[in-house]
This record gives sequence, structure tokens and C-alpha cells, in this order.
Amino acid sequence: MQRLKTRPQFQAALAGGTVSRTPHFALHRLNLPEAKPLASAEDSHIAPLFQTQEVWLGAMVPKRWAKRAVTRNAIKRQIYNVSAQFEVRLPCAAHVVRLRSGFDRQQFISATSPMLKLAVRQELEQLFERAANKP
Repeated sequence: MQRLKTRPQFQAALAGGTVSRTPHFALHRLNLPEAKPLASAEDSHIAPLFQTQEVWLGAMVPKRWAKRAVTRNAIKRQIYNVSAQFEVRLPCAAHVVRLRSGFDRQQFISATSPMLKLAVRQELEQLFERAANKP
């Protein structure tokens, strides 16, 4: 699995459309063109961004929804760990997991509490399960 690193890669993947959602996360997917000569102008801007036909993944955890850096980093680690379990079931495409709402700070007091980690993991597994079942 390759990781998205540049802003144009993230923008292209986000433009691909939403594949699945949970209360806190959204998964966006951009299907990559086959490794054949580029047929359309639309494919020509995608090819340089994604050099290999693999599963590409990026994580977006905005400060708006996770104020503390320790929380953002913990959520990103969970995203990459859970996605590794689903790598073989995901199509060769560029994926972005985006945190779209915050976790309740009254319920999850600590930024790295086991309860928060469990809640994030369960939601991510649900998100990837739905995405793996969609073509």
C-alpha cells in the first residue's frame, strides 16, 4: 500500500467521490486508470500523480474536529493500521479517509484513551468493510 503525500494527490482522491460513511468518517475513492496508453485528457492528469497500480491511502484529520495533536496522530495511526487489514480487499485506487465530525470530549476525556481507540477502530472497520463490498 502506498501513502498519499502531496496536495494534488489528496485533491484528486477527494474529487473521486464518497464510497462509504460512518458517523465520524468518510472514505473517498478515485479509481485509477489501467496501465495502458492514456485515452482521454481526464486520465492524463491522474497518471503522473499515481505512478503504480496499487492501493493508495491518505488520512485527513483536521484540527477542527480533533484539537489536540496527540488525538490527530492516534486517529491517523488507527486509520493506517485498520486499512492494512483491508488492503487485499480494496481495489487499486486512491483512497482518502477523512474525519468529518469530532468525537465527544465529554465521553472521551483522554486524547488517547482505550475507549476512544476502540470507538475509532470499530468505526474504521465498519467504514472499510462497506467500501470493500462496493465495486
